[in-house]
Amino acid sequence: MTVPLPLRPTLGRVNNLLHRIPPDPVRLMLRVFPALVFLQSGRTKVEGLFTIREATFYLFEHEYALPLIPPQAAAVLAATAEHLLPALMIAGLLTRLSALGFLGMTAVIQIFVYPDAWMTHGLWAAALLAVVAQGPGRWSLDHMLRLEQ
Repeated sequence: MTVPLPLRPTLGRVNNLLHRIPPDPVRLMLRVFPALVFLQSGRTKVEGLFTIREATFYLFEHEYALPLIPPQAAAVLAATAEHLLPALMIAGLLTRLSALGFLGMTAVIQIFVYPDAWMTHGLWAAALLAVVAQGPGRWSLDHMLRLEQ
């Protein structure tokens, strides 16, 4: 199916305007918003600055039970990752590796914890894959430290 001839110039102009959206604010948003989702989740796992709640250990033993990792270790790893990786992603430091870490966590959550939440996890994965593929952008410590070009 082709676009009717009279609409082609209009669509071309719209596409040219959209093509001018600067990539750096988009890359910043792709980093920040998934990071905030994980940080918010991480904050529910701790009391104060970083004391893991008893309820967190209970959840990892009963609801989030993973097949290969003991619940105590999984709770500590998840709480740590959900605080460290968001800080790195938001700052744009070791960004691609942080996004890969989040992708791994997303896959574990999807496969073992909430398999019916594939639409939400798909949105997270799409944003995280964009960060892995495109990098953090110029508004990042990776760029400022010349870890990314």
